[in-house]
Amino acid sequence: MLKTKPASRYRFRDVRREDFPLLAQWLAEPHVARWWGEPSTELGSIEEAMTSEETRPMIVELDGKPIGYLQSYDPHLEEGHPYQDQPKGTLGIDISIGIPELTDKGHGAAIIRQFTSELFADGAKRIVIDPDPENLQAIRAYEKAGFRYVDTRTSIYGPAHFMALDAPGETDLP
Repeated sequence: MLKTKPASRYRFRDVRREDFPLLAQWLAEPHVARWWGEPSTELGSIEEAMTSEETRPMIVELDGKPIGYLQSYDPHLEEGHPYQDQPKGTLGIDISIGIPELTDKGHGAAIIRQFTSELFADGAKRIVIDPDPENLQAIRAYEKAGFRYVDTRTSIYGPAHFMALDAPGETDLP
């Protein structure tokens, strides 16, 4: 009997220039602005990442409608990145749900579960995420998605509640 893969609930696509007005709107939303920097600075970073080797900026869609921003990055490709102590094959992710009405509905954990599953299928060994220690809503979502607390670090953005999720079957990672 053939097993069919269930349809993915979310779609991840690369950021396009025409997404910038929507990204600017999301970055200005209080629930996003609290954890991200000045919108024009963040948009500049996203624009730079669109052509970078180490970061992939993406839009999260639900039923064809953009609902959030997601990026993955390889800390080993960025000179001096503080997470280079992680094993090769580690990717970092960052996520924000842009639409306030869609927060606290389980989308964050569900998006992360689907996205990390896709990253593991593509060969990632570990996924890390680093919310602000005061961002309890994000930490809960990441725990629901299977992430575990590793330690508290200081990133270029300040204190970070450093968390990791290992690929299924990866038991020898530090």
